Amino acid sequence: MRSVFAFYKFARISDPGLLAGQLQELCDSFALRGTILVAEEGLNGTLCGEREPLEALHRSLTGIPGFENLHGKFSSAEAGNIVFHRMKVKVKPEIVALGVTGVDPCENTGTHVDVDTWNKLLKDPEVLVIDTRNNYEIDIGGFPGAVNPNTCSFREFPEFIRQNIDSDIHSKVAMFCTGGIRCEKASTYLLQNGFEEVFQLDGGILKYLEETTDTENLWEGECFIFDRRVSVNNNLEQGQYVQCYACRHPLTESEVQSEHYILGESCGYCYDKLSEQQKSAFAERQRQVQLAKARGERHIGLSPKTRNRKRDSA
Repeated sequence: MRSVFAFYKFARISDPGLLAGQLQELCDSFALRGTILVAEEGLNGTLCGEREPLEALHRSLTGIPGFENLHGKFSSAEAGNIVFHRMKVKVKPEIVALGVTGVDPCENTGTHVDVDTWNKLLKDPEVLVIDTRNNYEIDIGGFPGAVNPNTCSFREFPEFIRQNIDSDIHSKVAMFCTGGIRCEKASTYLLQNGFEEVFQLDGGILKYLEETTDTENLWEGECFIFDRRVSVNNNLEQGQYVQCYACRHPLTESEVQSEHYILGESCGYCYDKLSEQQKSAFAERQRQVQLAKARGERHIGLSPKTRNRKRDSA
């Protein structure tokens, strides 16, 4: 059975380049596809393949010193759905790019909370709940009452905190994201800037959806994910959205009917924001996609904007 395995863990890696090479060989031997980011601060990855080799990879990862308790999230991939085109293991300065030096989740993070505790926090008027994801993700789903920081990139999150959130006023802050990695790093940032009680949804939205029943599930809408499925519903099955390859915004069936939606080039959310140079670049990319398809091949290049958005995954 084809599955998707998403994971991350903050832990010290002395030689990221060496580990990246070893992981690339291991994933290739298992015929897996996806991306793993390796940095001195840890690992962050999302992979697709048959369930058995994915579980074998998980066991291998837990054999790395410091990663013994690495957990991950398995979800189903519909038959024939090419979630990822290739396998890439990359060495990066950060496994999720906050862009602030000295923020070290290996040293200290917020309190991880389970489903029951999270639901109580959502209903507590003394708790400020912040969604650490970006606008195009929040547009299709979220928890009721959560603050939208109105960011286009996780790198904008520290400025949002500096401008809008006061540690003297907001004594309790709870945060969430797709898989947990962004809210974990954000929790470290808040703790280092004077916030005393900081909570994070353990495992993020994906784990929440996996572990909640229909009666206790407070999530509204679908959850954006960083692969070709675009979104998942409450049952962690592929959702209803397609994606604009120019701005990455998820689109409903009716939004695809917009006069500004051009396959591979633009949509109603970005048509009037793109320069002529960008539109030309996206049009050329789509032309290459169609030419490759006519040859019975796959064009696997990503647009520059899409590549930039990859750094915010999870």
